[in-house]
Amino acid sequence: MSIMAIFKLKELREMKTDERRKKLNELRAELLRLEAQRNSGTIENPGRIREIKKAIARILTIENEIKKGVKIEAKSR
Repeated sequence: MSIMAIFKLKELREMKTDERRKKLNELRAELLRLEAQRNSGTIENPGRIREIKKAIARILTIENEIKKGVKIEAKSR
């Protein structure tokens, strides 16, 4: 079973910095809640933890790219 990404990179790059940081904080809070559920053995969807970790990594990657001034060109398909 495949888990759909919470955000696509294009969506994250189009967000304002404040929006990204707010979403990052929300995802971190949800991750803490899910990890507590996992530790107590009551988690319903353990795959969600991995999905959230990936979303957090995507946001942090984009924040670092912006901080370093890296220009990302859109890939054409």
